[in-house]
Amino acid sequence: MLRGVVAVTLLGFTAVNPAPHGDPPAVTVREHIRHQNIDGFGLSQAFRRNELLEALSPEQRREILDLWFDPREGAGLSILRLGIGSSPAGSPYDHMVSHQPEDPGGPDARPRYVWDGDDNSQVWVAKEARRYGVERFYANAWSAPGYMKDNGDDKNGGTLKPEWAEAYARYLVAYTDFYKKEGIRITDLAFTNEPDYTAPYASMRFTPEQAAAFVKVLGPIAKGMNVVCCDSFGWDEARAYTRAVEADPEARRWVKVHTGHTYASPVDGPLPTRRQVWMSEWNPNGTTWNENWDDGSGYDGMTIALAVHDALTLGRANAYVYWFGASRGATRALMQIDDAAGTYRVAKRFWALAAYGRFIRPGAVRLDATTANPALKASAFRNRDGSTVIEVINTGAEPVTWHGVRGRATAYLTDSTHDLAPSKITGGSVTLPPRALTTIVVGGHR
Repeated sequence: MLRGVVAVTLLGFTAVNPAPHGDPPAVTVREHIRHQNIDGFGLSQAFRRNELLEALSPEQRREILDLWFDPREGAGLSILRLGIGSSPAGSPYDHMVSHQPEDPGGPDARPRYVWDGDDNSQVWVAKEARRYGVERFYANAWSAPGYMKDNGDDKNGGTLKPEWAEAYARYLVAYTDFYKKEGIRITDLAFTNEPDYTAPYASMRFTPEQAAAFVKVLGPIAKGMNVVCCDSFGWDEARAYTRAVEADPEARRWVKVHTGHTYASPVDGPLPTRRQVWMSEWNPNGTTWNENWDDGSGYDGMTIALAVHDALTLGRANAYVYWFGASRGATRALMQIDDAAGTYRVAKRFWALAAYGRFIRPGAVRLDATTANPALKASAFRNRDGSTVIEVINTGAEPVTWHGVRGRATAYLTDSTHDLAPSKITGGSVTLPPRALTTIVVGGHR
């Protein structure tokens, strides 16, 4: 973190310019105090969720892709998380089929990989994402195939048999080679998902020490990619995995991205590493489909906005990757697809994430931002194009006016009735409505 001194002029407006009557400004941005860089924002469509999109019309599929990936009109998401399958051939929907579904004859046998060019409906979406400019493709295995594990099943936990470690590492890299032939470069490769949680679906256990040991097998084989570890079930729980890797010089050499989820525990501070850190999966709990912005349910749009804010500011995360972009039924995905009716709906959760993804681009750096009002939560970012983005969540019941914004600036409002609705800022003041997320973009070329 680079630390500078205080009173600065930020892209045409004085960040510490006092409000009328000598009151402190609602938000103060100090551009010379810089924190982490931003890799991007993303989602996953693992577990064959893209099959639901295939039930929609071509026009509807394009609308959804535009919403996910278009940086002008949509969320501009720049990370796509792919699921590396482990299930046997012929498995039903929701089970990702392995690219080596049958035991080739042991860990030392010649591999018998199978590639169908579809990969559980993920290849076509990856190709579409690439056309929108997505360059970060994050491939993640939930489990090894059952024949590599001590429980003989890709589900229900179990652990990797030691004699299969190198074969599993080569299995993972073979997956990335298939994508390379499809024109997609896998940039980030993870060998485990929630290794501290036994699930009735694809899952496999690693202790922190076992994960650090496997990294030393995978790293030399996966050259040219970022090895990712370890997608723990909770943020606090992820610290044990990060510490184990950081304590081993050889493991530390290979792991470029540390990841954690926030199901078991929320983001409450940074992970203990100087490497990149991603909040790599979460959606809130809930029992119904919910499209609302602010209803106190815990899975509305405000919940997501606050979670992203905490990951970026408290966790100093370099990326935020939501769970499903779209699913069916009582989902907390960003969108709901009714594949029987051939329709889809968009939740306010989507617009909360879009407020960050569209405007804070890969390569941005987080600037220091503070607020004089306890109801406000603010974060600020400088993009490579010179624009500055200030995200302000007003958690209070009253509007707040921020004076002192100068230069060419636009505010985008997201609340119960607005989805990134733009308005020009005139007179150097912007109103921050209650229970709303206001995105302020200063300068740049938008």
